[in-house]
Amino acid sequence: MLIEERILTLFKRNCQHTLTYWSLFWSFGLSIAFLGPTILDLKCQTGSTLKEITWVFFSQQLCLLIGSSTGGIFQKTLFSALTALFLSALIISVVFAIIPLCYNVLLLAVAMAVSGMAMGIIDTIANIQLVSVYQKDSAIFLQALHFFIGLGALVSPLIADPFISGYCPSSNSTENATEIIQHFRYSLTASFRSPVILENSPHSGLVEGKASVSYAFWIMALINLPVPFAVLVLMYREKMLPFCPNSTPRLLDKDELAMETHTPESTEMPDLCAEVSGHGDLFSCCMNENLRGLPVTFFGIHILGGLVLLMTEGIMGVFAGFVYTYAVSAPMSLQVKMAAYLNCVFWAAVTAGRLVSIPLSYRFKPVHLLIINLAGVIITLLLLLILYTNNVFLFVGTALVGLFLSSVFPLMLAYTEDILDYQGCATPVLVTFAGMGEMSMQVLVGSLIQTDGSFSFLVCSMALGCLAFILLLALILCHHIYKKLTGTSKKAAMVDNPPAPAPPTPEKAVTEQKIAVTQSEPTT
Repeated sequence: MLIEERILTLFKRNCQHTLTYWSLFWSFGLSIAFLGPTILDLKCQTGSTLKEITWVFFSQQLCLLIGSSTGGIFQKTLFSALTALFLSALIISVVFAIIPLCYNVLLLAVAMAVSGMAMGIIDTIANIQLVSVYQKDSAIFLQALHFFIGLGALVSPLIADPFISGYCPSSNSTENATEIIQHFRYSLTASFRSPVILENSPHSGLVEGKASVSYAFWIMALINLPVPFAVLVLMYREKMLPFCPNSTPRLLDKDELAMETHTPESTEMPDLCAEVSGHGDLFSCCMNENLRGLPVTFFGIHILGGLVLLMTEGIMGVFAGFVYTYAVSAPMSLQVKMAAYLNCVFWAAVTAGRLVSIPLSYRFKPVHLLIINLAGVIITLLLLLILYTNNVFLFVGTALVGLFLSSVFPLMLAYTEDILDYQGCATPVLVTFAGMGEMSMQVLVGSLIQTDGSFSFLVCSMALGCLAFILLLALILCHHIYKKLTGTSKKAAMVDNPPAPAPPTPEKAVTEQKIAVTQSEPTT
């Protein structure tokens, strides 16, 4: 069989929970990808500059980081976890509905901050629970989980594309020439669609763009509504609604029940890191007293793994947010509608990469796939820098970057959790670092594009890719040192406290008694 019967049995036992987490990540992807193609329309709607609108990214990613860091406090019991997931999914739909009403950049930033908090809670709880349930088999299910992020992120630009208007003239007299050209291009296109409107106002295209892009957000709000409904169904099944009997099983009990189907390898004597009390939120992990006495490499694995994700998720956030802006600016100067397809290409590649990574994770070690992915990112970005005026390769390169980046996060999660024997706090730490990467890099690159031009988009991405590869090599080295230290500690513990001999079986006792009697008889 392509997949072992044991894994299929494990999935069937946790089917509804797993499918619910996957649908929540589809909602996550839907809300993380729409800012890229609509950023210029939102810039027009709020009357802000590109530098100011990047703070909307920052507010979303900052609260996503806060939600990721604190989301673990909800996952101790099934009731609190599912309640948090239900409210988070519902908040995402509400935010989609009110975005068209935010005509001020501050209001838009607040709305995006609220959605970011909800996304962070979804991110942490879903990742932690899948890792807790599937443990050494979690790589496959994490790839599927993050496939649904890509699927949602692919749908989002496709919905927004028919309603995108492009650049609008700014009230500032120092408006740059590229913005004027792009607005003029849009005006020419709009004149064929609505000449009567253009006769009434020289900026009627702007009004039309505002009205039309609102429909995209309202459509996304509607198609996201089945997700909180799916969580509600799961809560009904677990009898946690007010009209159900008061029975709230602990989620950890379900996890322990599911883990009974694991192979003996997953029940081996825990490593040194087994002293750390399970998964939780970031703050409880940092304040755990059992961290004392662990080798420095234990902390190095967390930090280096997190830094790799800080760089790679930063590249993903930068591409999702600014590849459209880069494409419509000089030297590319693509048409607005053509450039909008770049976001679709990027997220389609991310989705396809995560789908392909599901069987690959079953056949190959995560560390080998990580090396290939990061090497592919560096080579692709180098070619994009060399062929920076080639419009065709911009689409090809964007697809390749999305393909190689697609599985880095779930692979890194599976790799570090496997090193730490699924007993540490790797998941909340890695999720937090990933959120920091998306938050900081989008603001940094957005500011550089505003001051130094659009080419800084590729230069920053290349620098981040190289740093990520160097940090991955350092993580591999740290893993080998940690493995030697923990192996030595285990051997020393075995010498100091040798295991007690197992009691003899009845058959063995009878045999030994016969041998003793035979040896005690005098020989004639």
